Amino acid sequence: MHNGSMNNGYLNGNGNNASRWSSIRRLLRWGVGVKRWLVLGSLGVGILALGFAYLLVKVFSVRPSSGFPASIEAIAGMAVGFGLIGISLYGLYRSLGPVLFANTSLEKFSRTLSTRRSRVRGPKVVAIGGGTGLSVLLRGLKVHTDNLSAIVTVADDGGSSGRLRKELGLLPPGDFRNCIVAMSDTEDLMTNLFQYRFKQGDLEGHSFGNLFIAAMTDVTGSFVDALHESSQVLAVKGQILPSTLTDMHLAARMKDGTVIRGESSITKAGGEIDTLFTEPAEPVAYPYAVEAIREADIIVIGPGSLYTSIMPNLLVPGIQEAIKSANATKMYVCNVATQVGETDGFTVFEHVEALQRNTFAEIVDVVVANGTPPADLGPQFFGKPVFHDGRQIPKTHLVLADVTNPEHLVRHDSTKLANAILDVYHGKRKVKNLPAGLATVTRLVS
Repeated sequence: MHNGSMNNGYLNGNGNNASRWSSIRRLLRWGVGVKRWLVLGSLGVGILALGFAYLLVKVFSVRPSSGFPASIEAIAGMAVGFGLIGISLYGLYRSLGPVLFANTSLEKFSRTLSTRRSRVRGPKVVAIGGGTGLSVLLRGLKVHTDNLSAIVTVADDGGSSGRLRKELGLLPPGDFRNCIVAMSDTEDLMTNLFQYRFKQGDLEGHSFGNLFIAAMTDVTGSFVDALHESSQVLAVKGQILPSTLTDMHLAARMKDGTVIRGESSITKAGGEIDTLFTEPAEPVAYPYAVEAIREADIIVIGPGSLYTSIMPNLLVPGIQEAIKSANATKMYVCNVATQVGETDGFTVFEHVEALQRNTFAEIVDVVVANGTPPADLGPQFFGKPVFHDGRQIPKTHLVLADVTNPEHLVRHDSTKLANAILDVYHGKRKVKNLPAGLATVTRLVS
């Protein structure tokens, strides 16, 4: 089993430094058209500084009784300095502009730079879950912040991930692959390649990304190092972390007393789930996942399969304790549709009640749910819309918002969901009039 190294030293610092200095030397070669403008700009800065210093000296000293005022000389020197700096910037733009703006306009480049600056300063957000729901959330959040951490379940034992887990003894890579793609800043070709699924032969059913992570795990000797290197390939903004490195399996005790073992078997069983537990009973939390939770400004649990994607993370004692002690805004994003075999007939209340029953009552401060569910999803979708039935949800504040993807009614819209989460965090909420007795409910208005 490639459990992975516990250290977070993914990169070879010396190699990076050597590559950086090599790139700088290449830029400073003769004929590139960079050195002359850097020298001219430096000269301009020097003259500007001397002019400013001269001005200060003359302002605070006794002026001579004849001749031009001494401040005119200082101002002239400063003007020359500004002029040289301006010429050097224009020269650098002419030398580097064709490269920097080869595939984009100056306006788009400046807008991207401004957005990038805003993302660097964005809140520290930890998203906990797995499956498609977590990917949808991350795709929306990455637009707002680079300080993004995804904490992913390792209980998956079905499909390509289950096969690789059984045959190679590594943690299931599928949900991690989806997060890498969702948080990527690369072109569509690379993301499509990672999601490509083979359709025939011995590789049928496997995705390229899963095999890539499996191969990288063997090369690096560590699953977490393999995640990092795979993230580098797709220029991921943020970090993707397992909730535990333990070879953990999920089990459910049904309301009729039977016990179902295996994440994929629980959904297939189709009974009513009472409680979940893990084997082994107390998997050790991944330290860097715990650290991310403790440092977070916002903790978002879900959306995703309630029992088989979200809960496995929360059943890791260290993760649960970190959430309990974290000084962050803690939110649960309720699914917009029920899941056959897991949450049949559930309203918002039942989703939250199941979450609290399997963890603790104060697991979240805020529940974000779809405020405009359709009457019916139509025959093309399994499951039913999730409604708020008016029951008070203890220990939480319910926020209702339009978060559904109109083209796929059983899924959230990435942009709408991210905006709702950040609106709640920043307190930018507009409230509609609500029926009496729903004082704990806020309805976001777009």
